[in-house]
Amino acid sequence: MKDRVFAASQWVPSPLERTFAFFSDAHNLERLTPPFVGFRVLTPAPIEMRVGTLIDYRLRLHGVPLRWRSEITRWDPPNGFIDEQRRGPYRKWIHEHRLREEDGGTRVEDHVTYAVPGGTLVDRRFVRPDLERIFDYRRRVIAEVFGG
Repeated sequence: MKDRVFAASQWVPSPLERTFAFFSDAHNLERLTPPFVGFRVLTPAPIEMRVGTLIDYRLRLHGVPLRWRSEITRWDPPNGFIDEQRRGPYRKWIHEHRLREEDGGTRVEDHVTYAVPGGTLVDRRFVRPDLERIFDYRRRVIAEVFGG
């Protein structure tokens, strides 16, 4: 099982605390995920974010309905947090959300380490293109939410 990495970064003209508050609300994931994924948070609000918090989701990948459970494994307000897949479509999924003050705003960085069943072929044909589409959509929504 080969680990793969996906990274994205963008600057927003928003204070660190305000930016962190947005990203730390798990229900904002629905807003940040493109409609083609059919992503829904199943865990009722409010979700108390801390190490050990489990969050359940429903989504569709290539028309296949899936359940996903993630666990918050690091909680470091307002600098970031890590969520790890506990149940879902990947063999491994570790998503690190990093935030830091930069030039009067906030640098938002996503660092995803993942592994897929089917290896390189499945990654190149399906997973990587999907991640690029999802994070491109996310980048546009973040720019709408925060400006810039």
